[in-house]
Amino acid sequence: MRKSPSHGSAAIRWSALLGGEPRRAPAAPLALGVVHGEGIGPEVIGAALKVLSALEVSSDVRLEIRTGGAIGRQAESRQGRLTADIEVFCDAVFARGGAILAGPAEGRFVYDLRRRFDLFCKIVPLRVCDELAALNRLKEEFVKGVDIVLVRENSSGLYQGEWSIEDSEQGRRAIHSFSYAESEVLRIVDSAARIAATRQGKLLVIVKDGGAPAVTEIWRDCGGTAARAAGVECSFANVDLAAYLLIQHARNLDVIVAPNLFGDVLADLGAVLLGSRGLSFSGNFSAAGAAVYQTNHGAALDLAGTDRANPVGQIFSLAMLLRESFGLAREATLIEAAVAQVWCEGWRTPDIAASGHRLVGCSEMGDLIAETLMRFSTDHRIAV
Repeated sequence: MRKSPSHGSAAIRWSALLGGEPRRAPAAPLALGVVHGEGIGPEVIGAALKVLSALEVSSDVRLEIRTGGAIGRQAESRQGRLTADIEVFCDAVFARGGAILAGPAEGRFVYDLRRRFDLFCKIVPLRVCDELAALNRLKEEFVKGVDIVLVRENSSGLYQGEWSIEDSEQGRRAIHSFSYAESEVLRIVDSAARIAATRQGKLLVIVKDGGAPAVTEIWRDCGGTAARAAGVECSFANVDLAAYLLIQHARNLDVIVAPNLFGDVLADLGAVLLGSRGLSFSGNFSAAGAAVYQTNHGAALDLAGTDRANPVGQIFSLAMLLRESFGLAREATLIEAAVAQVWCEGWRTPDIAASGHRLVGCSEMGDLIAETLMRFSTDHRIAV
């Protein structure tokens, strides 16, 4: 059996380090809300649910799965941005201490959901799995062993500002405005610093001195304050330099905390380290424990219905949900170990396949991981 590419710690749940209100304890049975998304969303969510079904069959885990309505551009065109039924659906799941597993979708859904439920903190694990390091587009010696946590501010910044289009003598003029309150910045850098204190104790704060001086001043001040309080080393990097460091010196990085836009771009760049955008995933958290788990890629409308999507990012987001929201560390590790074993046996989706690999589609990859999990479910050699 392959060692699990664990994306968390059994002892430490990142979501428990965010401060704020006391967490709402999940009610039994555990409430899992699922929204399928659009494009490849139903396919990758379908694969993740196969893995979850295998877990329920082979363990004592019992979840009450609730399915939400449509999200994405089609839903927005009919009902507006954050649809009322989705808002009510998420409210009900969160009221029971549950969590949401969301498939990818286009449009404003994720941004408006974060604002509505104050999901201020996005945690993006960037941990390179050994099984894929040799096939990375970057040299193996620069990516093997990379283990970074990217913490992104979710509820303010450019994505949560105000915008309009006006007519002018030069034609249409796009107007965007946004702000960062010191309290908003402090709570995200505090969270990141606490996470860093459980790891290597190194915090990198992303700024842009010349381009965004006012925002940078607050982020620098708050970053230093949070690092001192947590007892961690703090450094700063302009976002363009940070992009370079993420590719050139990724093994030197520990925890990165970034404003909304900068964090979004760096997370996608970080997927290069993983080997595919289809492997990137995250959790979005409120201070009270509400959480939405997702992939970091879009709906890939061009791949919809082709069975070519990689479902592993969505499956890893499910594992993150089980670990972070429900405290099911062993079950999360079982999922991750099953993925590693399937890769070790040579099975690949097209985005991470090379000569000699056994090529499968999205659905069959879900089947293989589910079957492997069933085999592993009674194996007590898995460390949690």
